Amino acid sequence: MTDVRFLHIADLHLDSPFKGLTSIPQNKWQDIRESTFNAFTNIIKYAIASKPDFVLIVGDVYDGENRSLRAQHLFQKGMEELSSEGIPVFICYGNHDHLSGNWVRFQLPDNVEVFGEEVDTKILEVKGKKVQITGFSYKERHIRDAMHTRYPVANGQDYHIGMLHGSIEGNEEHDVYAPFRKTDLVSKGYDYWALGHIHKRQILHDDPFIVYSGNTQSRHRNEKGLKGFYEVSLTKGQVDLQFIPSSAFIYDEVVVSCDGIIHANELIARIEETLHDYRESNGSAIVEVMLTDITDDTAELLKASTKEEWLQIIQESIREEEHFILVQKLQIEMPKEVWNESSALLQSIEAWDTADWKYALKELYQHPKGSRYLETISSEFVKETKLEVEQLLSNVLIKRSE
Repeated sequence: MTDVRFLHIADLHLDSPFKGLTSIPQNKWQDIRESTFNAFTNIIKYAIASKPDFVLIVGDVYDGENRSLRAQHLFQKGMEELSSEGIPVFICYGNHDHLSGNWVRFQLPDNVEVFGEEVDTKILEVKGKKVQITGFSYKERHIRDAMHTRYPVANGQDYHIGMLHGSIEGNEEHDVYAPFRKTDLVSKGYDYWALGHIHKRQILHDDPFIVYSGNTQSRHRNEKGLKGFYEVSLTKGQVDLQFIPSSAFIYDEVVVSCDGIIHANELIARIEETLHDYRESNGSAIVEVMLTDITDDTAELLKASTKEEWLQIIQESIREEEHFILVQKLQIEMPKEVWNESSALLQSIEAWDTADWKYALKELYQHPKGSRYLETISSEFVKETKLEVEQLLSNVLIKRSE
């Protein structure tokens, strides 16, 4: 029998502004804008239905240090609903919603325990078992200290859980705050580490479990796939994780084979059918359509119109159904033999490391007004930029083949 069952949630980013979206119909903007709120509502509904022993929220409840009034009100109402069901909640704030921000404060109900800026351990009794939960909230946005060194070693009580909003030391894919190494956390002797900050769901270690639950709602094209949280069942020496989706919609890439396609109506029908099947399986989504298996006939067909015209036709052809599906971008996977015509640029940037990218883009990133809207130069950013270069080249190569 399970001794302890709880929800591990992180990175809600309530009221995220969803920057960088293009080609989105006006009537769908509200659905997208509300998605972080809707994902939170899904979490509260699941918690009320499943009645866990407690809930952990590991940082970045809000998207900004100056938490919006509406986001705080929604969150407070959610905590009240959990309070009415007798479900305790433990919260640590992260780099986005650190304690030094300015906001109108709400009084959270008594079931909610909020960690302060100093590492602290809170104790909860569950089914006769003593559970110790250790964590802290960010005092300011940039926490560079290895905060795990201030966490106590497990003292032999029934269960000890660590909450830590931070990242692995040396990680180049994300801003490194409260850095740690897996061995550092293992050495504490805890039964479970609930991590936040990295938006990709992943299990770093399984003895003990050191886990990122990821964020609860995708906010841009680099956060593809289902998002949600973990339901954790804990007995001594055994952990069972169940991923629970919470996304109001997802970002994804949908691959469409162009094999056998000669005419425009065939291509449009193929894309429509593929997107319909995808929506049936996944619900609402913003997708990039990747056309593959490009033959000479398909290339001839595609070059007859611009990519923008094809994208507009595809968007207009999608039928309105219960779940929306929006095509944000159309991409073309060109055959390898075509790429051989012009690969010098790709070969050049393929050898670049992060320092080379930073040097090449330094003037753009040093711009006093524009730099705040740019993504951090990470391995994911480099990957996406290379893909965009390939797509630009694909347009050039199609035109050159005329």
